Amino acid sequence: MKPKIWLSSPHMSGNELPYIHEAFESNWVAPLGPNVNSFETDLQSYLEEDRHVAALASGTSALHLSLILLGVENGDEVICQSKTFSASANPIVYQGATPIFVDSERETWNMCPVQLEIAITDRLSKGIKPKAIIAVHLYGMPYKVDEINAVALKYDIPVIEDSAESLGSLYKGQKCGTFGDFSILSFNGNKIITTSGGGALVTKTLKQKEKAVFLATQARDDAPHYLHSHIGYNYRMSNIVAGIGRGQMTILDSHVARRRSNHEFYVNALKNNDNIVFLQEPDGYFSNRWLSCILLNSKSTREGLRLALEKENIESRPLWKPMHQQPVFKTAPSYLNGVSDELFEKGLCLPSGSNLTDAELDRVMTTIKTYFSK
Repeated sequence: MKPKIWLSSPHMSGNELPYIHEAFESNWVAPLGPNVNSFETDLQSYLEEDRHVAALASGTSALHLSLILLGVENGDEVICQSKTFSASANPIVYQGATPIFVDSERETWNMCPVQLEIAITDRLSKGIKPKAIIAVHLYGMPYKVDEINAVALKYDIPVIEDSAESLGSLYKGQKCGTFGDFSILSFNGNKIITTSGGGALVTKTLKQKEKAVFLATQARDDAPHYLHSHIGYNYRMSNIVAGIGRGQMTILDSHVARRRSNHEFYVNALKNNDNIVFLQEPDGYFSNRWLSCILLNSKSTREGLRLALEKENIESRPLWKPMHQQPVFKTAPSYLNGVSDELFEKGLCLPSGSNLTDAELDRVMTTIKTYFSK
């Protein structure tokens, strides 16, 4: 069998090992330490805005803490982009709240501002004001920040910016991860940079960060014995994992450049194929192209191509199945326009890792061209 070509595999630089060795040699192996502090500082510097970063166990834990900090409780409602991974919506349920799903627009594939306002006004007419809006920069493409934030401001609803897939992306020159009342990052193994697992919460104030860290370390009160007056969580990032993150930060920009190069390779190689459409960058948008995604002319074509790639031991994946189609969320209210359903039916993610070789890209392209030549 031919060697596996992965959709988006971890890409180590070699710069990680000194930080990991340092953690072992100093015996800082707990969920605190110099690497954690420095990784947070590195992220704050990279984001280039007046923000504070708490390094956590996952992007999901960051979302969960952001909902807690916003006071989301049992019986509340939280609006969430439907076209996303389930981790965007699951923390809503952790809090006993109800997710309200909003469909996408065609230009960026992200939350539709029109449908968002329809959802808000309808919930208000039922006597319920949503507590928060979770908007996602899907596949690294920024959502319509100005339009979404304008609707949120109009109805005084905070925005949680899900930047799990968009570290290194920009909207009108500003880094994604800095547009929300709270923002979250992910360093899962398939992301632009990885800490194997891990994430971060980005806050506007130091007080918010300190509250998040308090909750993330089991909410232990300041006392010589173990004293707890709040429910806490085991959500803090370890010093070893943070060492991986410090090494990854040194090659973040080059990883973004390589993924964008992969995307351009696909665009140029397939520009004469009328069966394939790529997601374009609108003016003022800069996508990290975490995954290179295409739309085919039908579900059968999409599935046929996916199986052809699979036969050659090449991993590809349909676009995220919308949350309103997921069995676990079948009773959740949804405000739909059909866009995310069509994207799921026709969309495919191609291998996009920053460690793809030229030979691997050529193998992917040969498989695609062979499929369409039949």
